[in-house]
Amino acid sequence: MLEKQNLLGLTQSKLKKFFSDLNEKPFRTKQIMQWVYHQGVTDFDDMHNFSKDLRQKLDSIASINMPEIVSLNHSKDGVVKWVIKLGEDNHIESVFIPQKDRGTLCISSQVGCSLACTFCSTGYQGFNRNLKNHEIIAQVLIAKNYLEAHNSRITNVVFMGMGEPLLNESPVYDACEILLDDWAFGLSRRKVTVSSSGIVPALIRMSDTVPVSLAISLHAPDDILRDILVPINQKYPIKELMKACHYYLKAGTQERHILFEYVMLDGVNDSIEQAKSLSKLLNYWFESESAKVNLIPFNPFPESQYKTSSPSTIDKFQDVLFKAGIRTTTRRTRGDDVDAACGQLAGKVLDKSRRNAERNRLLS
Repeated sequence: MLEKQNLLGLTQSKLKKFFSDLNEKPFRTKQIMQWVYHQGVTDFDDMHNFSKDLRQKLDSIASINMPEIVSLNHSKDGVVKWVIKLGEDNHIESVFIPQKDRGTLCISSQVGCSLACTFCSTGYQGFNRNLKNHEIIAQVLIAKNYLEAHNSRITNVVFMGMGEPLLNESPVYDACEILLDDWAFGLSRRKVTVSSSGIVPALIRMSDTVPVSLAISLHAPDDILRDILVPINQKYPIKELMKACHYYLKAGTQERHILFEYVMLDGVNDSIEQAKSLSKLLNYWFESESAKVNLIPFNPFPESQYKTSSPSTIDKFQDVLFKAGIRTTTRRTRGDDVDAACGQLAGKVLDKSRRNAERNRLLS
């Protein structure tokens, strides 16, 4: 028996082809996208502007399957975290961060992560697989349906959850297209952000493929330290990453900006000299208005070897960047009481990378 086609996560063009193959008119695409993404309807029998014959046909060959929600956690500061089951004993996590003027949903792109950044809890879980289109979009739909029922809404979506988005390109690009589509979520290109640790070839492809915002997990101003904190730097060093970022800025017809994320680790990357090196690096490669730095206080997790920089150290680091003309903000820690803060997402991963087994072997 053939597996049913899950229509969730199919882009507008792919849905049009699906209906064309059924000898149905193109307008069916808009109808079904509005049922699913605007009305939250996932049962074909409830789509009343479809004929009975079409509803029966869809029921026999297609589905709109949503994953199981394992838990829903609320932090004391209003952050909401969903733990979502994907089979094979794998769980991913999505987080909603409410603010006065926005509501940001942080979504995952992989089950675990293969990059092993040393300050990130997800990296310690190992890696199982990439998420499929429908598994990425399901996170947004789950959150949207829940939040609208509680008088809240998503204004921004960031690919900053579990995984490296640019190691799962096609599903991430399709998800971005759906997020921007007025028939689906209708977000503006500045309200959708892909965060990457620096997969240079994929970053160049993304620059020409989807017109969304970009965040780069930098975390160090030089290759020696970044090789340790972000091991992918050993393959794509800072100079190559900066060239790719520069390409991104020039690739679009509309003005673009880059957010550089910098986790603050006590005694590791938070000195005044390192702040000056970071300022010099960014001012060399970018005009001041095109690059912004987001300083992120480190959020501890059990396996971590690092400590959080003190508030005064972060302030002094930020002041150096300010004086160098670099727009800089410090991220407020949110949701840490339910392990929903930046760098704390871990989910549950049936590790195929053998990283945990090797780590345990070395420690035994």
